[in-house]
Amino acid sequence: SIWQILEVMVLSALAPLSLGFHAPMTAVAPASRAAVRMQVGYVAPTAPGVAETPLARGNAPLGIDSSILVQGGSLRTWSYRSPSVEQVQVVLSTEGRPLDADIELWQGPDNTPCKMRVYVENGQLRPFSAVVETPRGPNTIAIRNIGQIEFPLAANVVAENVDAPSAECLDTRMTIQGGALRTYPFDPTVDSVQVLLKTDGRPLNARIELLQGPNNNKQVIELYTEDGLDRPFFCILETPGSGNVVRVVNTAPVEFPMTAGVVPNSINQQMSYDAVLGGDVVLGGDAGW
Repeated sequence: SIWQILEVMVLSALAPLSLGFHAPMTAVAPASRAAVRMQVGYVAPTAPGVAETPLARGNAPLGIDSSILVQGGSLRTWSYRSPSVEQVQVVLSTEGRPLDADIELWQGPDNTPCKMRVYVENGQLRPFSAVVETPRGPNTIAIRNIGQIEFPLAANVVAENVDAPSAECLDTRMTIQGGALRTYPFDPTVDSVQVLLKTDGRPLNARIELLQGPNNNKQVIELYTEDGLDRPFFCILETPGSGNVVRVVNTAPVEFPMTAGVVPNSINQQMSYDAVLGGDVVLGGDAGW
């Protein structure tokens, strides 16, 4: 009809006017387009037939270090349900601050067959590394940072590639009677030391100290194990510098002897015995010229 023809003519006349209200379209530079894609989390398309990897999805690749930060006063647990996990290695470290922690092995309700208290003066220079026996799973490793909130620590518990004592450490074990102690001095070339404690099946109560100077404790481990034959204790102590002495104390009564093997683990072949000019030696002392 005539009204339909008039309506079409009016709409065609108004169409250019409505388009004039829009801002003109400008070309987007490739750099700007990339920046917009980064801001909105743009996902780059993958090629056909190629599996999408975490890196292709825009996520950072997983790091090798699996340490967990444990703040002061906090508790973290690692559970292993498989009975094939017979031992785990616990590694604790800090960024140079003191380390004070409790480590416990939980097996069943209200059963703690192994526990230890660890103190390290400098967790970066001397990180703590010990092997905890976990036979007959399931087992749970509990690590509690009993330091203040200003002293966090990094904890890592692994069940693969666990350290093992050397043949020398097994062959040189000596008996320490209840209440007795033994000291093991080491040369400055020794960078780390192996410590193995074991009993004939009786409970194991011991105190391991790393001294550097008279009564200067750099690292202290207070240990309890309900069965020193089924759950022996093995650790590696870092011994940088000179004057390092490892002291092992059997804190149990005389009815509970134990055997201890303490031998060097790694030796620094680059250590020099020559005098260092300009060191701490003052020529002449207080004498006047």
